[in-house]
Amino acid sequence: IAMNDLSIYIFIDEYDNFTNTILSTALQLTRDTGFYRNFFSIIKAGSAQTQFGELRLFMTGVSPVTMDDVTSGFNIAINLSLSRHINEIIGITEAELRDLFEYYQNQGVLPIPVDQAFEIMTKWYNNYRFSQDTAQSLFNTDMVLYFVNKVIRTGQIPTQLIDHNVRIDYGKLRYLVMQARKLNGNFNKLRDLITGKSPKSAIVESFPAEKVAQSDNFYSLLYYFGLLTYQDASINKGSLIIPNQTVRQLMYGYLREALADGNQFHLDIDALTEGLSNMAYQGQWQEFFDFVAGQIKDHTVIRDYLSAEKVIQGFLLAYLSTTGLYITNSEWEAEKGYADLFLEPMLIHHPEIKYCYLFELKYISRGKSSEKKLQELITNATTQLAQYTQDPRILRKSEGLTLVPVILVFHGWELVYREEAVV
Repeated sequence: IAMNDLSIYIFIDEYDNFTNTILSTALQLTRDTGFYRNFFSIIKAGSAQTQFGELRLFMTGVSPVTMDDVTSGFNIAINLSLSRHINEIIGITEAELRDLFEYYQNQGVLPIPVDQAFEIMTKWYNNYRFSQDTAQSLFNTDMVLYFVNKVIRTGQIPTQLIDHNVRIDYGKLRYLVMQARKLNGNFNKLRDLITGKSPKSAIVESFPAEKVAQSDNFYSLLYYFGLLTYQDASINKGSLIIPNQTVRQLMYGYLREALADGNQFHLDIDALTEGLSNMAYQGQWQEFFDFVAGQIKDHTVIRDYLSAEKVIQGFLLAYLSTTGLYITNSEWEAEKGYADLFLEPMLIHHPEIKYCYLFELKYISRGKSSEKKLQELITNATTQLAQYTQDPRILRKSEGLTLVPVILVFHGWELVYREEAVV
């Protein structure tokens, strides 16, 4: 190589794969004289020796784990992950996506209206920002190609809108939310994200593998996994949000699996499916919540866990999303307020659905219940639902359907009031 004055370019993809798969193995590989550390030491040494010519290295991975562990062996890398200058390299812009659709439309192979495709893809695949200093949102490339390929091949909207390639196996997240087989503080953060929290948290550029599960690194890992992204800087710079409905559905699944994994709660999915079907087609929502409330009452462990309105809300979201009948929307912005839960029918796949739902959830702490308190909450919820049912987006989503506004009041783990609101 030196004789011919050639340059060496090394490309390493998914350098952190083993770390995310088997954490204990990663620790052994990166400590002391493990081969991984030695490998990067050799690369570093080679970059400084002229006989190797001009050596360049480009590495990609899911998370910035392990680089601190090998610092003494490889401390010459520059982390470009958070740079606004490369933000648009990572995904597809709206302009690029429109060019793609126009091409296939001109070829006569796009069997659905462009506006319909855009509405679906914006909700399910858009809204990624990889720098807090950029206003440009991006569509997920894998998701876009999956959708377009399915549409062109089948002539219709894919039955499954989530490509299995973007699913992160729960096992890779388990060590983040479980400690000694019990749910930890990171699980609470996951639940809070699902119920609408938008934390402001600095993204850590690197951390050693043994600190991967620490609470301070949790939001950063979710960001690198693609489960969180920056909110539009013009709205709230530096805030992290769930980017789209695809990721939200994945998180609902993680919440259910974590609850079951921690022996907190596990519902009969067949019974849930039947209950949601009755809600969708017959308007029988009472039986579903009576079933869930009865299951909560019978599980002593979960009783102690359900201690606040947001906890109840997160729990319900996890189980209301078990079928493809509805999109579960939490903290839906409506008429200068936020509806706790809006069940939006998946009409593109289930056009025969007849009912959609708005839920206002209230909570009374154990030992603080009174008839006066209950009536105050019911009155408050009725006023809110009357306001939300006039929201233009909700009216559009519920056009041709029966919109059912429902009040749910929990006293601790007990469902003490469940009625359709008169608005």
